[in-house]
Parts: sequence; C-alpha cells; structure tokens
Amino acid sequence: MSEELVIEEKRVFMTGNEVVAWAALAAGADIMYGYPITPQNEIMHYWSRLAPRYGKDFLQTEDELSAGFATAGGVMAGRKAFTATAGSGSVLMQEPLAMAEMMRLPTVTVVQQRGGPSTATVIYSQQEVTLTTMGGNGEGMRVVYSTAGHQDLYDYTIKAFNLAWKYRFPTFVLGDGYQAKMREPLTIYDPEKRGITLLEPDPYVGREGEPGRDRPPAQYRNTYNLEEELYEKLMSDIRDFEKISTEIAEYESMHTEEAELVIVAHGIVFRAVREAVGNLREQGLRVGGFRPVTLRPLPAPQIRDLVDGLKKILVVESAYGQIARLLKEAAYGAACEIHTLFKPGVGIAAGEIEDRVKEILK
Repeated sequence: MSEELVIEEKRVFMTGNEVVAWAALAAGADIMYGYPITPQNEIMHYWSRLAPRYGKDFLQTEDELSAGFATAGGVMAGRKAFTATAGSGSVLMQEPLAMAEMMRLPTVTVVQQRGGPSTATVIYSQQEVTLTTMGGNGEGMRVVYSTAGHQDLYDYTIKAFNLAWKYRFPTFVLGDGYQAKMREPLTIYDPEKRGITLLEPDPYVGREGEPGRDRPPAQYRNTYNLEEELYEKLMSDIRDFEKISTEIAEYESMHTEEAELVIVAHGIVFRAVREAVGNLREQGLRVGGFRPVTLRPLPAPQIRDLVDGLKKILVVESAYGQIARLLKEAAYGAACEIHTLFKPGVGIAAGEIEDRVKEILK
C-alpha cells in the first residue's frame, strides 16, 4: 500500500506487525521505545519507517528494561508512548510495567507471544497469558486485549491507547507470532471518522506554573514507607479497577444458547474454534463457542452465566491451562464439567478440536 496517513477507509493486505504500526499511527501515538526480539521486530521496523514521515519518534533502547522505563517516562512527559515485545523480553519488562501499574501510567504494550519458557522458540504460543495479566509483583491492575487476527490488531491497538489514557492503567494488546508474521486482509480507517474521539495525552510532570502556588504539586510514587499507606493506595486502585471492569470487559459468543457443549478459547485459537463449531453443527451436534476478548478483566458475569446453564465446556489453548485457570476462577462453584485440549507452544487445528468434542460427547 502507499505510505499515506489513513484518511479514508481502505482494504489492505499486510502482516500483523505492520498493522500494529499503522494502528498506532491512527491512534495518534507519538513515540515508540523498543528493543529487538522476534516475533515483534517488524513493529519497530515499520514504525521507524513511518515515524519521520508524520513527525513521530522512535528510540531503540539498550534492552527491554530500558524500553519499559523509557515508555513510562514518555507517558509522564505527556506523550502517547508505546512499546512492543515478546517472550523473555516480556519477562524483563515486568519491572517497569509493575511501576507503571503502581503509578497509574497509561503505557501501551503490544506482546506478540512466542513459545516458552525462556528463549524456547521464536514462533508462536499462548504461554504469556499469566505473565501479561498478572505480571510483576502487584495485583494485576492492567487491561489485556487478546486479538484473533489483523482486524483485531488494528481495532484494539487504537482502543488500547484510548482506554489507557481514559482510566490510567497499563494496557496490553496480546497477539502472537502467527498474527505477527502472517498476511491477511483488513480494513484500516481514521478512527475519528468512525466517531471514535481520540483522547489527548496529559503530562504528569513539567506542567506550567509553580507547584503549590499555581497548581497542586505533582507527586508520583512507586515506593511507600508504611504498610497502611501502601494498603490505602492499593485498595483505591483496586476499587477503581473493579468499578470499570464491566465497562471494559468484552467477549464473543456463537450458538451458546442451545448448546450442549461450548468450546472456550481466546486469541487466534478461536479462529479454529469458529471453523470447528460450524463443522460440528453441520453434523447435528449442539456445540457453541465462547471467546473472552479481554483476559484482564475477564467478562466474569458472562462466563458465570455460561457455565451455570451448561453441562460441559471444552477449554482449548496453546498453553497448559493458563486461560483455563482464569476461567475456573470465574466459574468457581458451578457444576459444569470442564474438559481441556492443551497444546503448549503449538498451533491447534479445527480437526483436532472436532475430534476432542466428539470424544467428550460420545
């Protein structure tokens, strides 16, 4: 496609990493801080190619720790700053991202999951769910969107910037190596022409006027001297997060009302679920599908309604029970049977899901 700022809607054919760069541009991002790691590298490549054309900036830091802290600093200076990483890079970024959680900084981080633990593979997995939703040493006061394809990558990258600056919690777009590298068609657009008002960033520090006279002094901390002081801060953030959770949480469902069994999956694995549900229903089996789009916060009331009305669910993921653990917590106490299909670090095809469903319903 021609390198023009997105003004009119258009159909394009590109890789997922390229999509993220264009979405960040459409969202009004100012600067990306990053460090190379497969499979997210091309987000940096595409952004650094676009940045000089549109007055944006890019800084490659010396490591992921620096990229995370620089992103936090960019946000505090009032810039829409973001970063991207994967795998062991995500592990390194948890220190600055935990600081962003404590200081309520609207950082945006795109994670293109790869196999783990440690270096493992550079290809694909869904093994960074626990790390991304509950990373750091805090309480997981962060928002995580799990994308299932390139249109999602575009839509939710834009939404991530708006939501981060609206509620001031670190926000994540959780993709994977397949989405990062493959090409597929999608529609790109100017969000404001779709009625999406892009929020303007607001500096935390460096405001005009003298602190204490012209404006209240700014004091942003990630260190507390007293237990009671920390407790008061944490409970305030937790109350804020719980208050907005129902507004933030998103999900997708198909044929769940009359289903005998519902297949639960997230991200790109749900694409195989869609195909499997269609094939199984053609064979006369009453099967549905459910996808949590937000993994943090989960659409807990909808999950509870789902399991209360079902005899069986099948949880499918390219990890060994990371989304299943979150699901079981939301479904605690329900009589629904929970079956699983776990393939950590490996893609899952529709045929495998169909075989597992038939085995369960036999």
